[in-house]
Amino acid sequence: MTIKEVVRIAQKQWPLAQAEDFDNVGLLCGNTDREVKGILICHDALEEVVEEAIQNSCNLIVCFHPIIFSGLKSITGKNYVERAVVKALENKIAIYAIHTALDNDYLGVNHRLGKELGLHYLKPLMPKSGFLAYLDVYVPKDAVSQVENAAFSAGAGNIGNYDQCNYAVTGQGSFRPLQNANPAIGNIGKREYVEEVKLSFIFEKYKQAALISAIIQAHPYEEVAYQIYDLANQHPYLGLGQYGELEEAMDAEDFLRFVKKKLGLAVIRHSKILQKKIKRVGLLGGSGASGIKSAISHQCDIYLSGDFKYHDFFSAEDKIILADIGHFESEQFVISQLYEFFSEKFTKFAILKTNISTNPVNYFL
Repeated sequence: MTIKEVVRIAQKQWPLAQAEDFDNVGLLCGNTDREVKGILICHDALEEVVEEAIQNSCNLIVCFHPIIFSGLKSITGKNYVERAVVKALENKIAIYAIHTALDNDYLGVNHRLGKELGLHYLKPLMPKSGFLAYLDVYVPKDAVSQVENAAFSAGAGNIGNYDQCNYAVTGQGSFRPLQNANPAIGNIGKREYVEEVKLSFIFEKYKQAALISAIIQAHPYEEVAYQIYDLANQHPYLGLGQYGELEEAMDAEDFLRFVKKKLGLAVIRHSKILQKKIKRVGLLGGSGASGIKSAISHQCDIYLSGDFKYHDFFSAEDKIILADIGHFESEQFVISQLYEFFSEKFTKFAILKTNISTNPVNYFL
């Protein structure tokens, strides 16, 4: 199996289109036509991790954080990023990064963290907007099933835990074939009236080209009439962060002790402890100050994330407890998540988890 084939399967699970615009996900370096000898799963593809891949005969590194985040104008080994890339290229090792494609996924980073903390009824904290579109297509009655099936096969009509969702309205269509037309129904120069069905589908915008191609191929008409509309709807299952509820409310200090023990934390930085029970919990793995307002708007009692700055804590304003549990620590289950997926999908070569912790933050206790 080639690197290209592995990448295709990974991108089907976590489409790159669902990553944030600022991110740099996907294959960062490497020849996609090479056969995969082994995969090493890691958080950060640092130089020592590349060396680990070499020692274990792995020629594909799947990392969470992209080692190349901003543009490189040269690759001479002058910093930790370039040294890792140089070593990978010299040893014919490809690097594939997932990052916010997994962050935004409903069953991704934040869902796993929430489940580890015993949260129920998890929902996106900051649902993605501008990600959905709506398609109307007009089909003669006897071709409805084949066009529906083509649309569903291209990924239209998926809504949360349901698929093959659409809406149909019957009406009358008309057209007149002109010279040089090759009509499936009717005759040149004569207006034709046909009983048609308007089929409507919601779909994710990145699927649009494949969807239109599938519908045109399945449709009997020479010219296919359809409209596409952008939707303002938020995606109900896609977005950064999540929030959910504890089975039973806890005192704030007891909850912080629980989190500290459950996640193996050395320390938790937090805003003022409020005299109320903790029931609804918001969380965002990684750097999450951008989610504070959303956590407050969703009436979370506490918000867990990482990389809060001094002034971020003021924004709690006695409405919520902000708890900085650490960037790396809030993403600590990522390697296990990726390992579970890749080891299930690929059984013909070794899938390994790194033995190297790449957390750059240390604590003096």
